[in-house]
Amino acid sequence: MFDKFYKLFSNDIGIDLGTSNTLVYLKGHGIVINEPSVVAVNIKTNQILAVGEKAKEMLGRTPGHIKAVRPLVDGVISDFEVTEEMLSYLINKANKISKKFIRPRVLVGVPSGTTNVETRAVYDAARSAGAREVFLVEEPMAAAIGVKLPIKEPIGSMIIDIGGGTTDIAVISLGGIVKSKNLKIAGDRFNNDIVSYMRDEFKILIGETTAEMVKMVIGSVLPGEYMETEVRGRDLLTGLPREVIVTDSDIREAFSQSIKELIEGVKDLLETTPPEILSDIMHRGITLSGGGALLAGLGELLQSILKIPVYVVDDPLSAVARGTGIILDDLEFYREVLIGNQDELPPR
Repeated sequence: MFDKFYKLFSNDIGIDLGTSNTLVYLKGHGIVINEPSVVAVNIKTNQILAVGEKAKEMLGRTPGHIKAVRPLVDGVISDFEVTEEMLSYLINKANKISKKFIRPRVLVGVPSGTTNVETRAVYDAARSAGAREVFLVEEPMAAAIGVKLPIKEPIGSMIIDIGGGTTDIAVISLGGIVKSKNLKIAGDRFNNDIVSYMRDEFKILIGETTAEMVKMVIGSVLPGEYMETEVRGRDLLTGLPREVIVTDSDIREAFSQSIKELIEGVKDLLETTPPEILSDIMHRGITLSGGGALLAGLGELLQSILKIPVYVVDDPLSAVARGTGIILDDLEFYREVLIGNQDELPPR
């Protein structure tokens, strides 16, 4: 009876809490919010000025009394208060779309391999932000559900979810993660590689936002069609503004070492995977999701080195958010894939 009452007067919200972007799924409406995980704070008054896209525009452009921060680093909460404010803003924004007066039930995706302390921080932040009940799910599991892999069957599936702060590699069978690996090699690492390369090779200093733009415009891991773009920054020798032309081969060289480490991480996990599941993966292939899956040529490179088919899912950015939506639609069926909720976690 209570369940029917809550369904009528309360929203179910799924949140893909990412280092770079946060997506929000609202039951009955689909993905309603896709905002950068950035918050702008007035240090003098401790007031939140902007969240998401408006705050991201301020990165690297703020005066002394305003700080634009990313409250999550490598998929982990680094600033609890700011994360709480960001979640509160997102939950309220979603609630305004479907006006219901009881606090919502919230499902949050977290990276695989997070510690109990890190998991507790996400749980507490979501509760403090206004959630009635909080459930947590590992992001590779949510992504696998989002792309409709047969996670409940006795069949091995492998998914690589490349986000902003972390890459989650997971082997899934019978509703659980058999083997998983969490790497700190993802979108942010690629951006930093470009910043370092520009500094070392071109003697020019650029910001993270510019590096991300360059990655999206001409970033690739395999040689292909020639591409170039103009990059503006500060000359390290003269201190004056300078513009240089950067090509796709420059960017490939910039993050070649990170790509190599990523592939080694996938190999390491395959080496420890049970042989029966490995044969399933060889037959069914590896699924690639997350924003990093959009990096040109990554799927082809993995396939040529691992000798296993690699498939990039449709709309890889929203795979985890779609998965949270599917779980919320049938919470009882997917209960065993959850990390925990307010009943299973220790009391506050």
